[in-house]
Amino acid sequence: MVNSSNIKVKQRGPYTYRVHYLAKENITQDPEDHTVSYVKLNGAIFEPSLSVGTENDTFTVLNPAVVVAPYIFQNASIQKSFNLLLKESNSSMFQTRTLKEILWGYKDPFLTLVPYPVPTTVGVYYPYNNTVDGVYKVFNGKDNIISGYSVCVCVYGASFPPFIEKSRVLYIFSSALCRSFYVVFESDVDLKGIPVYRFILPSKTFASPTQNPDNHCFYNISNNSPFYGILDVSQCRGIPVYISRPHFLHASPDVSEPIEGLNPNEEEHGTYLDVEPVIYIYIIFNVYYRALKGLKKNYVVPIFWLNETGTIGDEKAEMFRHQVTGKIKLLSLLQISFVSIGVMMFGAFMILLCMQIKR
Repeated sequence: MVNSSNIKVKQRGPYTYRVHYLAKENITQDPEDHTVSYVKLNGAIFEPSLSVGTENDTFTVLNPAVVVAPYIFQNASIQKSFNLLLKESNSSMFQTRTLKEILWGYKDPFLTLVPYPVPTTVGVYYPYNNTVDGVYKVFNGKDNIISGYSVCVCVYGASFPPFIEKSRVLYIFSSALCRSFYVVFESDVDLKGIPVYRFILPSKTFASPTQNPDNHCFYNISNNSPFYGILDVSQCRGIPVYISRPHFLHASPDVSEPIEGLNPNEEEHGTYLDVEPVIYIYIIFNVYYRALKGLKKNYVVPIFWLNETGTIGDEKAEMFRHQVTGKIKLLSLLQISFVSIGVMMFGAFMILLCMQIKR
């Protein structure tokens, strides 16, 4: 940012982590409401072969401690003392940190000097490994197979019943968004020989409250404001954090124009969910931006964007095609064959009946 009122950004990456799903714990059956509850431990392992660099690569990003402190301590006299602590700790609005520090945490020199009880370790995902972010509770489908595996209380709920129809609206709860959202059917897709339904995130998910009243709690601005395309999750997170689509896709010009270097496009930055409709498997491609609000002017400064991608391996896909898809196709062929034979037998019977009547 030199001789300009805009902030210049440059995308780097990808840096890939394999999400390590450990075994479910605290599994509890409730025979009264036919539900199963459990918790899932978080875990992530860096994957160098799918990354452009290492976790030691450095980035110049917004300093979250400097941005967040005035938000938490809004007393004017306390904020004046912060200026002295900033100089003493040699901290500024922007800082250079390694990828590992940004994601998994580092001791912040400014917060270490703050004479108030505040966490001194800062990280986007700190703490993460071997933690849980809540309890999942799902129906077991005993009374109604359609409600089976539907999430009633969860943290990242993306479990759906079998026999999903295209007209169904699928609801998901995301702890990152601090809310539930839904996806709707878009098209049929072939995934390694497996027919799946593609569901997409509606555009109004990040719309302003005037366009989507459900977003009223996520806009800390006037309902008549022209801003749209970002969700304010500050009340949920306790710090000034905003969520949007990557590169501020479909956001209002007031949000995106002060940031130079963005290149939003639907193909790369859209969000969709591929669902096998019969027994239910899902592949989610969930992408969003995390940003902080800072500086004297009202900038929403992008920090990173996330692409949560899962897919089925070739071996598992072959097994699924053999054990499920192939048998479903065979069953469909048998149904057509039986119907055809039935029609032929009925036709033959009618011909014989007519001949008998004529005799």
